[in-house]
Parts: sequence; C-alpha cells; structure tokens
Amino acid sequence: MPRKITVSLPDATLRQYLRPHPDVDVVEWDLSGEPPRPRIDIVVPPYMGGPGVLRSLAAVETGLVQGQSIGYDGVAEALPPGRVFANAAGVHETSTAELALALVLASQREFPRQLQNQQEGRWETRSTAGLADRKVLLVGYGGVGKAIEDRLLPFETTVTRVASTERAEPRGHVHGITELPALLPEHDIVIVAVPLNHATHHLIDDAFLAAMPDGALLVNVARGPVADTEALIRHTATGRIRAALDVTDPEPLPQDHPLWRTPGVIISPHVGGDTSAMLPRMGRLLQRQIDLMLTGEPPANVVLGS
Repeated sequence: MPRKITVSLPDATLRQYLRPHPDVDVVEWDLSGEPPRPRIDIVVPPYMGGPGVLRSLAAVETGLVQGQSIGYDGVAEALPPGRVFANAAGVHETSTAELALALVLASQREFPRQLQNQQEGRWETRSTAGLADRKVLLVGYGGVGKAIEDRLLPFETTVTRVASTERAEPRGHVHGITELPALLPEHDIVIVAVPLNHATHHLIDDAFLAAMPDGALLVNVARGPVADTEALIRHTATGRIRAALDVTDPEPLPQDHPLWRTPGVIISPHVGGDTSAMLPRMGRLLQRQIDLMLTGEPPANVVLGS
C-alpha cells in the first residue's frame, strides 16, 4: 500500500508549484505555534527567517527539513538532534550570480554617480573603470562561484579561482585559500562567494583589504560576517578601495550606519537569490524531494544528518 506523507509549507506561495497527489497532504506551518501534525515528513521553514525557528521542530517528528537557502550557517546549532536537513542548492546560484555581475558593473561604470547626475539634470562625461580586461579573483568556487564565472568570462575578463583547498577542475586550476596574500595584490576585482563557517568568519579582514591594490573593488555576495565590518569601513572610507555588498554585518544595516554614507560603497539588502526565478525553482526542488520520498529514495541536497 502506498505510503502517505505530510508536507508543511511556511505559507501558500509554494503550493502552485506542487502536483496534487492522493498520498501527499500539504499543510501550512511557519514554525510558530503548535505543529499541525505530530509527524511532518517534509518541513519547509520560512525563507530568510533565520535558523532559530528550527528549534520549534523539537515538538514534531520530521523526516526531512528542506531549507530555502544555499547557506546553512547556524542550522546545526538550532536543529534538534537526529534531524535531516537539505539546503536549496540549484535554486539561487543563477540569481546570485546575476546580482554579483550587476554589482560589479554598477560600481565599475559608476552607476550611483550616473543616477545622481540624472536626478540633477547634469550631463557629465568621463571615463570609467569598465569590466573588459580586468583581472577578477573569485574567492569561493562552489555552485555560486561557478555561475559567477560563467557570466564574467563573456565580458573578456581574466578569472582566477580560489577555494578552501587547491585542486584541479575541468575548467582549470583552483588555488587554495592560503594563497590569498599573494593573489590579492594582482587583481582589480575580488568577488567573495564562500559559505560562512569558522574558517571564513572575518576572512575579509584588515590584512585582506590592505593587500588589495589601490582602486580595487570588493564584492561580497557570501554572508555579512565573512567580512570584518570595522575593517571594511576603515579601508573604504579613505577611498583607496571600493565595495559592493549584498550582505552586511549586522543585517538589517541600521539607518545611521556609516557604510550607507561611504563613497564608493554600493549596498543591496541581501537579495541575491530573491528574484522571480526563486519560487518556481524552489517548487521544483520540493517536488523532487516529494517524489523521492514517495518512491523510497534518499533525499537530494542533504547537508546535515543522514
């Protein structure tokens, strides 16, 4: 006899992307209040709700917790023991790479100045840095990093890849992260797309920023705490280097924070993966997990548990 499963969604938005099935009961639960069932086979927590909400799962038996982000920093500490957690690999890489490229272009072509000139009706022509022929250091070479590289190469850039350990890949050589001090001075643009963990916390520190050449651009689409905010303020406030940030520490960034007012700094409010592509792709991933569970196959994208 087919096994019936229960799937909980944080709200109704993902329902439209799931195929009705007589053996799948879909309920809504945002992990606040009492769980709607004593067992929920697949739980989807709220997007960008923070890992703390996962502590509510102690009140319910679960088969799989399906996150809606690629990153899962803080999840292991909040997830009740014995639970299986899958991330949303495959959902956000393209959109995050789009934003990384947009931030690079906006900074290199001085869009903030251009928009200010438009508002003031000022016609000002002057040369900008551009992207063609720039040397780009890509720090973090997982799914997001590779998607960023795919979009950089058609702009006739030279891309140097860096990951946690040195390795050879079909696309070319990947440097180890210990080589950063030697690599940073040689690159015009540094894009950081690493996961947040103990090894990458404050990876972008005073020494990292000091090693970047004058006029260089730092782009952070990883997590806010990957950068030491105080060091970032010190190095950008002088105008020696620029920064384009989709993530900050803290988040949300307070209205009176100096980063908002630092010339040469562009900030977007952690929206790298949040585009029109997100929900359909998240729906496809969730449908895949449902299909796997119905057929007794192990889930995809498991990063915690077994």
